[in-house]
Amino acid sequence: MIHYISASGPGDAWVVNELEIIDRSGIPFRLHALRTPASTFHSSQWGKKLQSVTSAIYPLGLQDCVAILLAPFRYRGRFFGALWNALTGERESLRNRIVCFLHLFIAAAWVTRIRKSGTPVMHIHSQWIHSPGSVGFYGAWLLGVSFSFTGHAADIYRERVALRDKIRRAKFINCISTYHQQFFLEHGARPEQLRLVYCGIDVTRFSPAPLPLRSQGLKIRSSGRLVEKKGFSVLIRACGILRDRKIPFECIIGGSGPLESELRKEVESLGLSSQVSITGKAIKQEEIPAFAQSGNVYCLACVWAKDNDVDGLPQMLMEAMACGLPSISTRLVGIPDLVIDGETGLLVSPESAEELADAIVRLQDDSLATKLALAGRKHVLDKFEIERALIPLINEYRLLLKS
Repeated sequence: MIHYISASGPGDAWVVNELEIIDRSGIPFRLHALRTPASTFHSSQWGKKLQSVTSAIYPLGLQDCVAILLAPFRYRGRFFGALWNALTGERESLRNRIVCFLHLFIAAAWVTRIRKSGTPVMHIHSQWIHSPGSVGFYGAWLLGVSFSFTGHAADIYRERVALRDKIRRAKFINCISTYHQQFFLEHGARPEQLRLVYCGIDVTRFSPAPLPLRSQGLKIRSSGRLVEKKGFSVLIRACGILRDRKIPFECIIGGSGPLESELRKEVESLGLSSQVSITGKAIKQEEIPAFAQSGNVYCLACVWAKDNDVDGLPQMLMEAMACGLPSISTRLVGIPDLVIDGETGLLVSPESAEELADAIVRLQDDSLATKLALAGRKHVLDKFEIERALIPLINEYRLLLKS
């Protein structure tokens, strides 16, 4: 059985989407989360069922504390090998050494729970390679099974921990873009470890529909968690430029998050309250097509955040393109694999409200917008359809289960 570990389990839309295909493929798995998520982005029965059977590691109980104390006796040589790694392995900082050391003991409690449940473990895969990756890394070490991971963005930049050690011990590494392939090679990965596994989408859930005519005004849509890396502030400033140029438009930003109040104040300070609105509510997966198709242009102005967070390859951008919206984004990380400038969408420089406004104005041209929308949807169908995108991963799992 394949055991997945992530920070919030069903609280991440991509994890749920991937595991639904893994399930359909007949691969037995269990999902584990560090913590029970505060919210989820699915209302489907399958998503709810997955949530009900996902086990959270925290909070630890008395039995977990006992398991930690007994770990040296239970796991013996493997425990002391992992402990030596925690004490002497390559680390980015003293803080990371301490965190990794603690995660070894968390891993001991976690895998002891799994053993007591009687659930077999053939392999451990971590979605994200920061904290859940550390627990998965040591959990696999203690059990003597193989380990792999998918790296995304914050986990390999802002919250990087023991990355080179994890790369060295990984049986394989899922790369969500060609950018990620090159990144892992530069950080010590062997070419044979790397698998290009795009974060695809179930394209059957997203289909084109007649969009509001651009001749009657641009209806800009954007969405995601209201955090700096999504670039909503840049989009709001671009909307100010459109207003100053007397371009007719409306813009709706769908999502919730810590910057909601700040973004609302920016809208108000620029005098855009009648043209730019923020829903303040996260969009469920099943609600995405209706939200996207209420507009006729999609923008996701991703930036590299000051805290070193960044988007790897945004799923919502794929979903908007699959819904037939001409889309605009920025030249960052894996986005150019999806948005090929001038072919499947438009790309602009991060942080440039002026370039973003210019790109939006270009999409007043219906022939260009239609061309990009058609090519963008075809590109998603060809490269990012989730079942096709996950073939390399499913093949790896099948080989593991046969061995």
